[in-house]
Amino acid sequence: MPARAGRRVPAPLLIPAGLGLLFLVLPLAGLLIRAPWATLPQRLTEPGVLTALRLSLLTATLATVLCLILGVPLAWLLARVEFPGRRLVRALVTVPLVLPPVVGGVALLLVFGRRGLVGEWLDSTFGVTLPFTTTGVVLAEAFVAMPFLVIAVEGALRGADTRYEEAAATLGAGRWTTFTHVTLPLVAPGVAAGAVLCWARALGEFGATITFAGNFPGRTQTMPLAVYLALETDLQSAIVLSLILLAVSVTILAALRDKWITSP
Repeated sequence: MPARAGRRVPAPLLIPAGLGLLFLVLPLAGLLIRAPWATLPQRLTEPGVLTALRLSLLTATLATVLCLILGVPLAWLLARVEFPGRRLVRALVTVPLVLPPVVGGVALLLVFGRRGLVGEWLDSTFGVTLPFTTTGVVLAEAFVAMPFLVIAVEGALRGADTRYEEAAATLGAGRWTTFTHVTLPLVAPGVAAGAVLCWARALGEFGATITFAGNFPGRTQTMPLAVYLALETDLQSAIVLSLILLAVSVTILAALRDKWITSP
């Protein structure tokens, strides 16, 4: 039954709930209060800030595209195909959600580093080196962000009405045609939501990026890394970069409120 309007809230619940809210809100309020609003326009146009912003937007977008190319088929496989070990595969897909990002960066180094399982072959055969490059940033961001896309798309696929796909198959449509013309349009909102969450996670990635790609201005220094560096030399610049990331986070939540947040 729905809660009655005006029902008194027990004090043992109200007090810790209020403290929890303050615990989450006060740091954000502190960021807004201490922001250099008077010089904000000038600081936003500083070369270091713009460079980190451009690199972050570029790498997060490329990482999201990579996640879409690889993650949507993976989500479809998990949602629609029964195969031995599917639960294990799903668990492996979600590991980056709980894995410390620094550990993810170390794992990427062991695979794609110059002496890694794949990186050594890439270096000796094609002369391609991935660590400490912009491409390395994209790979690190895609590694930590892809689970968000896969989970969202798999959920959308499981909730989609399969009768439309069955009707398309009955009318003679092949599997690829059914997937591109029926399945994808059906789950487009889920794909879009997953892509937005993926992009936001990639934009805020720090641990795997600094471990696998380093912190080189103009090449691998994204906004989170620039915040980390600015804390040691220029607190005001760190606050400005943090405000940008905060604004992006709030925008993402506002855009997805109808999907992820319900109201009475």
